[in-house]
Amino acid sequence: MKKRNMPVMLIALCLTVLAVYQAAEVSRSAEASAAAGGRPQEMVYQKPVPAFTLKGLDGQQYRVGGPREKPLLINFWASWCGPCLEEAPDLKRVYDKYGGQFDLYSVNVTREDRLDDVKRFVKQHELAFPILLDSEGTTAEMYRILVVPTSFLVDRQGNLREVIHVLPPDMLEKRIQALIQG
Repeated sequence: MKKRNMPVMLIALCLTVLAVYQAAEVSRSAEASAAAGGRPQEMVYQKPVPAFTLKGLDGQQYRVGGPREKPLLINFWASWCGPCLEEAPDLKRVYDKYGGQFDLYSVNVTREDRLDDVKRFVKQHELAFPILLDSEGTTAEMYRILVVPTSFLVDRQGNLREVIHVLPPDMLEKRIQALIQG
């Protein structure tokens, strides 16, 4: 084999490995979807959100699904996401102010993130609310997360009230107040 053919062979090998990896991911995703009963549950306003249980950074298990004592904001994010970085102080502020009246579960899309980066992000922003780890990406798939950050406002009955993305701080606070007032 000539030396000038070596780069072409290496590129071909890399592309083959990438194709095999992607095929395995598509297969795994299809198996997970089939195991969950086919396709993801439809997200419909005023209807129950998909149930899930995830482990938090604190080691506890957190469950979503069905009636709750307090309304809930579910926030999907990643440490490398610029808008998530922008949104974090606002989430902290509303949680510090209204935390006794609503729950905030911050779901890190860990499959797309590094755990050390997640911990650094949480420490940097002094986030006191639960940080849940979606290490397999199945919860993000159930909620059809295409972009981060994406947040879901869930009422006490476990129904979807609203889907939001980054909002100015005053609008976020108004949405949280409305969620709490039910």
